[in-house]
Amino acid sequence: MDVRKKNPHGYEQLDDETIKELMHKIFKNYQSWCKYLHFDPILESPRDDSHRRQQAQLLYIGLYLLIWGEASNIRFMPECICFIFHHMAKEMHGFLFGNVQQVTGETLIIHPKGEEAFLKEVVTPLYEVLRKEASGNKDGKASHSSWRNYDDLNEYFWSGKSSKLKWPLDGKGDFFVNPDTAKPANKKDNQPVGKPKTNFVEVRTFWHLYRDFDRMWIFFILALQAMIIIAWHQRGSSNVLFDDVVYQSVSSIFVTAAFLNFLRAVLDIVLSFKAWRSLKSSQILRYLVKFIVAAFWLVVMPVTYSRSFQNPSGLLKFFNNLGADWQSHSLYYYCVAIYLIPNILAAFLFLFPFLRRSMERSDWRIIVMLMWWAQPKLYIGRGMHEDMFSLLKYTLFWITLLISKLAFSFYVEIMPLIEPTRTIMNLTVSSYDWHEFFPNVTHNIGVVIAIWTPIVLVYFMDTQIWYAIFATLVGGIYGAFSHLGEIRTLGMIRARFESVPSAFSERLVPYSKEETRRNLQDDTTERISIAKFSQMWNEFILSMRNEDLISHRERDLLLVPYSSGEVSVVQWPPFLLASKIPIALDMAKDYNEREDADLFKKIKTDDFMYFAIIECYETLRDILIALLVNDGEKKVIWRICREVERSIRNQRFLKEFRMSGLPLLSDKLDKFLNLLMEENEDDQSYRSHIINTFQDIIEIIIQDVMNNGHEVLKEVYIFQENNKKEENFQNINIELLLSRSWREKVVRLHLLLTVKESAINVPMNLEARRRLTFFANSLFMVMPRAPKVRNMLSFSILTPYYKEEVLYSTDELNKENEDGISIIFYLQKIYPDEWKNYEERISDSKFVSAGKDRAELDRQWVSYRAQTLSRTVRGMMYYREALELQCFLDFADDKAIFGGYRAIDKNQSDYRILKEQAQALADLKFTYVVSCQVYGMQKKSRDIRDQRCYANILNLMLTHASLRVAYIDEREETVNGKSEKIYYSVLVKGGDKLDEEIYRIKLPGNPKIGEGKPENQNHAIIFTRGEALQTIDMNQDNYFEEAFKMRNVLEEFLKTHHGQRRPTILGIREHIFTGSVSSLAWFMSNQETSFVTIGQRILANPLRVRFHYGHPDIFDRLFHLTRGGISKASRVINLSEDIFSGYNSTLRRGYVTHHEYIQVGKGRDVGMNQISLFEAKVANGNGEQTLSRDVYRLGRRFDFYRMLSFYFTTVGFYFSSMVTVLTVYVFLYGRLYMVLSGLERRILEDPSLRQSKALEEALATQSFFQLGLLLVLPMVMEIGLERGFRTAIGDFIIMQLQLASVFFTFQLGTKAHYYGRTILHGGAKYRATGRGFVVFHDKFADNYRMYSRSHFVKGLELLILLIVYEVYGHSYRNSSLYFFITFSMWFLVASWLFAPFIFNPSGFEWQKTVDDWTDWKRWMGNRGGIGISPDKSWESWWNEEQEHLKYTNMRGRILEIVLAFRFFIYQFGIVYQLKISHGSKNILVYGLSWFVMLIALLVLKMVSMGRRRFGTDFQLMSRILKALLFLGFVSVMIVLFVVCNLTVSDIFAALLAFMPTGWALILIAQACGPCLKRIGIWDSVMELSRAYEAIMGLIIFMPVVVLSWFPFVSEFQTRLLFNQAFSRGLQISMILAGKKDKAPSS
Repeated sequence: MDVRKKNPHGYEQLDDETIKELMHKIFKNYQSWCKYLHFDPILESPRDDSHRRQQAQLLYIGLYLLIWGEASNIRFMPECICFIFHHMAKEMHGFLFGNVQQVTGETLIIHPKGEEAFLKEVVTPLYEVLRKEASGNKDGKASHSSWRNYDDLNEYFWSGKSSKLKWPLDGKGDFFVNPDTAKPANKKDNQPVGKPKTNFVEVRTFWHLYRDFDRMWIFFILALQAMIIIAWHQRGSSNVLFDDVVYQSVSSIFVTAAFLNFLRAVLDIVLSFKAWRSLKSSQILRYLVKFIVAAFWLVVMPVTYSRSFQNPSGLLKFFNNLGADWQSHSLYYYCVAIYLIPNILAAFLFLFPFLRRSMERSDWRIIVMLMWWAQPKLYIGRGMHEDMFSLLKYTLFWITLLISKLAFSFYVEIMPLIEPTRTIMNLTVSSYDWHEFFPNVTHNIGVVIAIWTPIVLVYFMDTQIWYAIFATLVGGIYGAFSHLGEIRTLGMIRARFESVPSAFSERLVPYSKEETRRNLQDDTTERISIAKFSQMWNEFILSMRNEDLISHRERDLLLVPYSSGEVSVVQWPPFLLASKIPIALDMAKDYNEREDADLFKKIKTDDFMYFAIIECYETLRDILIALLVNDGEKKVIWRICREVERSIRNQRFLKEFRMSGLPLLSDKLDKFLNLLMEENEDDQSYRSHIINTFQDIIEIIIQDVMNNGHEVLKEVYIFQENNKKEENFQNINIELLLSRSWREKVVRLHLLLTVKESAINVPMNLEARRRLTFFANSLFMVMPRAPKVRNMLSFSILTPYYKEEVLYSTDELNKENEDGISIIFYLQKIYPDEWKNYEERISDSKFVSAGKDRAELDRQWVSYRAQTLSRTVRGMMYYREALELQCFLDFADDKAIFGGYRAIDKNQSDYRILKEQAQALADLKFTYVVSCQVYGMQKKSRDIRDQRCYANILNLMLTHASLRVAYIDEREETVNGKSEKIYYSVLVKGGDKLDEEIYRIKLPGNPKIGEGKPENQNHAIIFTRGEALQTIDMNQDNYFEEAFKMRNVLEEFLKTHHGQRRPTILGIREHIFTGSVSSLAWFMSNQETSFVTIGQRILANPLRVRFHYGHPDIFDRLFHLTRGGISKASRVINLSEDIFSGYNSTLRRGYVTHHEYIQVGKGRDVGMNQISLFEAKVANGNGEQTLSRDVYRLGRRFDFYRMLSFYFTTVGFYFSSMVTVLTVYVFLYGRLYMVLSGLERRILEDPSLRQSKALEEALATQSFFQLGLLLVLPMVMEIGLERGFRTAIGDFIIMQLQLASVFFTFQLGTKAHYYGRTILHGGAKYRATGRGFVVFHDKFADNYRMYSRSHFVKGLELLILLIVYEVYGHSYRNSSLYFFITFSMWFLVASWLFAPFIFNPSGFEWQKTVDDWTDWKRWMGNRGGIGISPDKSWESWWNEEQEHLKYTNMRGRILEIVLAFRFFIYQFGIVYQLKISHGSKNILVYGLSWFVMLIALLVLKMVSMGRRRFGTDFQLMSRILKALLFLGFVSVMIVLFVVCNLTVSDIFAALLAFMPTGWALILIAQACGPCLKRIGIWDSVMELSRAYEAIMGLIIFMPVVVLSWFPFVSEFQTRLLFNQAFSRGLQISMILAGKKDKAPSS
C-alpha cells in the first residue's frame, strides 16, 4: 500500500497516512464492536514520538493478523476474534507501555509460554465448542434449532455476556458449557439440553416468508381487499371512491391490518421461542409489549369499526355490542389516526435516510432507548439505508411497477369475476351429484372459493412477472447508456478501429497529470501510444492463436506492427486493409490519361485505402533498398521513388506512369515476396531465384510502368560505366531474411498486396469474434483510468478444488461410450476449426512445446475445452502475463517499446533488468492460490485417479512458477504417548521436479466441520495476499485481453459512492462458454448470461440489492477478513455459501457494485440431469435461505421498496415458482369439486344465468401466467442489446422450435419441488453435478429415479385431474374454451412427463429403448438391503426417497398426511357418478366403496403372502390359490354386471376413483412409517408401492416405446438436441449411431 504513488528512489520509511488507513481498515469492525458494547478499544500508542507510535500501530496490526492467521474455523466468527484481540492487545499494551495492571496497580508480569500456547489455550477450546456443536447437526439431518451454528456462537460475543468470560479463557465459563451434557430420561433425542440459540431460531416453516417480509404481504393483502370492495360496489359509476358506503367499507382494511400485525407479533414470539434464554430482558419485553399492543388493536379496531355502522348485523353486531354504548361514530377514524402514527413517522424517516441511518448506527443509550421499539438491538443490520438519490431511483421503479401491477390486477383479474360471483351467490342450488355434507351453506360459498382462490394466488405471484418486465426495460436502458453492444460485429470493429488505439490509451495506459497535459499539446506521443496499443493487441492475438481460436493466416491478418516509425502513416492490421490494394489497382487502370486529382480524391475518400497504398509504397521501397548492397543500385531505386513523388506533387502521375503495367508488377511482387518468405534450404539456388525476380521487377518498373524509364537506366550507366545492364542487381543481402522484424515486414507487405475480400470475415471462429468485439466495445465504456503497475492495488485469486478433473488422461480421451464415441472425437466434430488450427500449430516447428509429445498436447487441447482445473489455471495466469507486459510498457524506454515486447534483446543488461523488474513487480501484485483440499491425501493414495490428479496438479505448479497450492495435511503423531490425528494447513509451490513447502500452520482439529467448500476456502485464505481477493471457481476461464483491464477494476475500490462509501464487493460479468455443446447447454447459457448481465446490472443499480452470487466477484480483502470471510460455512443452512457473504457484507454496511467492461469465462452444466441437479441444489439453497437469520434481518431492516427488490430477486423468485405450480393444483381441484358435486353444471345451466361464457372467460385469465414465457424477456433484451434485436428475435424463435419452453417448464417443477420440500422437511445437500461432456444416453431407470417424485408423480396427478375434469364436464361445456383454459396445464403435464426423454440423447432409438426396458425390469425386481445402492434396487431407492421423512418433525408429518387427503376426493366424487350407484346420494354408497377398496387390498395382500410362502416350496398350492382368486374375481364381476347393472365405463371410472385413494394410503403410511414398522405391515406398504411404481413407469414408458418404432423420430430428436453443433459442422446423427469413421486423424 505504501509504495503506491511514491518515488521509489530514496524510499526509507512508512508513511503515517498509510498506517492510519491500514489501522482504519483492519480495526474498523473492532472499534465498532467496542463502541457497541461500550468497551474502550485497546489501540493506544505514544503520541509524542511518531516513530514509536508507528511501531506500536504496526504491532497492533501484526497481533490482529497473527490471531486471524492461526484462528482456523474461528475466522468465521469475527467478533470472537475481536474479543481475543481485545484481551491480547490489553496484555501487549501493558507489557510494552507500562508494567502496571489497570485495576490493581500491581506490576504486570508476563510469563513466557510455549510456541503452541495460543493454539492450545485459546484456539483449541473455542474450536472444540464449534466442533461439538457441529456434531449435533447429525450430518445435516438434525433440526437447525437443536444445535448452535457459527452465527449463534459468534453472536454470543455481541452481548455483555462475553465480558464475563475470564481471560485467559476458562473452560468452565458460560460459553464453554458442553452441549453433550447427559439428557434427562424424559427428554427425547430431538430435544437438546445444550445452550439455547442466539437471537434467532431457524425453524422449518413457510411462516418465515410472512415474518421476514410482513410489510409486503400486508400491503398486497390490504390492496387486494380494497380493490375487491371497490370492484364490488362499482356498477357503472366511476366516482365509486367518493361514495360514503364504499369509503366506509374500504376503511375496513385497517381492521385487517390490525389482525396481520397481530399475526406478526405472534410469529415473532413463537418462532424465536427457543432463543429466549439467550435474549436480553429488554428484547423479551419488546416482544411481549409488541404482542400486547397488537392484541389491543386487534380488539379496538373491530369494535370501533362496528360502531361506525348504524344497523350492524352478523359479526359486526357482535363487535358493536362489545363497544357498549360508545356513541361517537368517528371514534374509529381517531383510532386509525393513532394507529397510523408509527407508519407516518417511518415514512418521514424514509424521506430522510441520512437521519434514519445516523439514528440506527448510534450507540448512545438515549438513541438506543428511542429506537428500542423500531428495531431489536443487534450489532449488524443497522444503518443500511441508501443515499437520497439511490432511494429515489428504486422507489420510482417500484411505484411505477406497483401501479401497473395493481391496475392490471384490478381490471383483468378482479373486475371480470365480480358479476359472475354476484350471480353465483344469488343462485339457489338444491340438488347435488354427490352426498353433500353442508347442503344449507348460503351463497354457494364453495364455488366462490374455487373460483377466487387461483386468482388470488395469481395476484400474489404475478408481481414476479411484472418485475421481469420492468427489469428488462430498465436493465436494457441502463445497458444502452453503459455503451453495451455498440460494437457487436466485425463490420463495426472495422468502422471504429481508428479510434480504438486512442480509447485504449485513454483507459488502459497510465499517465500522470503532467503527461496527460503534455500529450494534449504534443502530437509526437501518438506514435508511442499506438506502439503501446500494438504490444497489447498483438499479445491478445497471439493468445488466441495459442488457444487455437485462429489460424496462422488469421493471426498475421490481425497483428499490428510494433513500430510505425519507418512508415509515414499508421500501420493498421491487415484485416482492415484487406483488398484495398487490389481495388486500388483496378481503379487505377480505369484512370489512364486522366487527371490525377480525380484518382487521388477517390483514394482519399477511403482512409484505409490511402494508408494501405502509402504503407505498401514505403515498405516496398525500404525492402528493395535494404536488399541491395551496391550504392549505385540503391540510387536507382531512390531515383525511381523521387520520380514517383515528383510526378504526384506536380499532378502528372498518370501522364508519366502507365497504369496498365501495375497488374503485371503486382503479380511479380507476389512471387518475389513469396520467395522471401520461403525457408532457404539451398542457398545458391534460392539466391538466384530472388535475384532473377528482383531484376524482373526493376525491368517491369522501367519498361512497362515508367514513361521515362530509360533515363533512369542511363544514369545507371553513368555511375557504373564498366558494367553491363544484365549484371546489375545481382549482389543482394540475403542475411536480412534471418531478422524476425524484417521477415514480419515482408509477410505484412505480402498480405496487403494479395489479400482479397475473404479477410473481411477474419476471424472465422465465433468465439474469437466475440472476444474481439467485446474487448473493442469495452474500451468505449466508462471505467477508471489505469494506474501504473507500481501504484495499482495488489490482489490474490483463490480457487477451491476438491476432486474434479485437472487434465484428462489419454485413456479418458480415447475411451468410447456405448455408441463408439470418444471425447476427443466428439470435440473434433464440435470444434472442427479449432482442431484444424491446433494441428497447424503443432506442425509448426516454432510452436512445438519443448518436451511434450503429441499425446500430452492432445490432452491439453481437450482439457482446455472442458471444465477442468488446468483450463482455470491457464486463464488465471493471464493476469500475471498481462502484469508483466504492463510493467514493460510502464518502465521501458521508447526504443524498447518501438522494438516490441517480444523482440527485446534479453542479453542486454538494461532489458534483462527490465524483465526481472517486471516479473518481480508482477509477483508483488499478484498471487494465485488453489485450495486443493485433498492434495495431501492424493499424494499418498494408491488409487490411480488420485495419483493422476496429484501428478497433474504438480505439473501445473512446475509449469506456472507463481502458482501456489494449499492443502490440508492429515498426520498421525504421538502426543503424550497416544497416537492422534494432527491437521495442518500447508502451502506449496513447484520446485525443480517436486513441490516445495512454503508454510505449514498447525490446526486445532479437522477444519471441515461445516459445509465443505467454504471450509476449504477458509483454510487457504490465510495464504492470500494483497488488498483485493477474487474468488474463482474451478469451472471458470479467463482471457488475456480481459486480464489487461484488472488494474482498472481494482481502482473501483478507491472510488467513493455517495459520501464516504467505498465498494466492498465488485461484481464482474461472466461469459458462459458451454453454450455451443447442445441445445440444452444453449438454453442454460442464455438463461445464465441474462442473469449475470442484465439481472445483476439492475440489482446493483438502481435496486441496490446485488449480493454475491458466486464467482468471479472481487472482494475488499481487508474488509472481509475482519468480518467473517468470503462465505459462511454452517452446515446445511449455508448450503448456498456464496450469497451469504453478500448478505453479510450488506448487513455490515458494505457496498456492492457491478461492472460490465470486464468479463470472466464460466462453464455451466450441459446435460438434462446435470442441469436438474444444479437447479435442485440452488432451490435447496434458497429454501435454507428462507429460514436464515440473514434473510430475516435484511427483510426487516431494508426500507419497503428495497425490501421488495430483495424479495423478488432471491427467495421470492422460488416461492413464486412454487405458487405458479400450486395455482394449477388449486384451479384443477377447485374445478374437480365443482364438476363432481354437480355445482358447475347447475350454475352454467341455470336459466337465470345469462353469462355462462363470462364465467369461463374470467377463469381463463390466470392460465396465461402458467407458461411463464415472460420470464425469458431479460434473455431476449440482453441478446438484443449486445448482438442486435434481429438476432435476439431469431434466437428466441429457434429456442421455441427447439422446445425451450418445454425445458423451462420442466425446470419450473424442479424449483418448486425442491424449494417446498426443503422448507417442509429439510434434506438440502450439496449435489455434485459433474461437469463432463454429455454424449451418453441416460437409461430410463436413471431418469425415473431422478424425476419420479419431483415431476412424474405430480404430472400423472395433474393428468388424472384434467381427464376427470374433461370427462365429467364435457357434456355441457364449451370444448374450445375448455382447451384454452387448460392448454397451459396440458403443456405443463406433457413437459413434466416427457422432457427427460425428449432431451436424452438417443432417447427414441429402438435398441436403446429395448435395453432400457430390460434394465428397468431388473431394477424393479431386485431386492434391497444393507449395502445395496439405489441404482441397483428399487427397494433401496424407495427407502432413500423417504429419507427426508425420517428426520422431519411432527409438523412436517401431519402436513404430509393432510396433503395426502386430497386424493380421497376422487373416490368420493366418482362413486356417485357410477351407473351402479343408480343415482343414490346416500353416504352408504361412499362407505361401500371403502369396503370394496379394503377387499381389493386384502386380495393383494393374500397374493403377496401366497407368493412369498408357497412360491418356492409349494408351487401347486400357489397355483391353486391364484386360480381360486381368479375364479372368485370373475364370479363377482359377473354378478355385478348382471344383477347390479355395472358397465364397462364404470370399471374405468372406478380405476380413476380408487387409484388415487391407494396412492393416498401409501403417502399416509410413509408419513407414519415408524408406527407401521412396529405394527409389522411395512412390507405390505412397500409391495403396494412397488405395484404403483411399476404402473407409473409403464404409463410413462409406453409413449417412448411407440415413438421409438418410427426411425424419423430419433433423427428429429438428434437434430433438436444438437442443432447448435449442426450449424458448426457436427454430424451428430452419425456419432450417435456409432458410424464413426475409424480412419486415423492426420
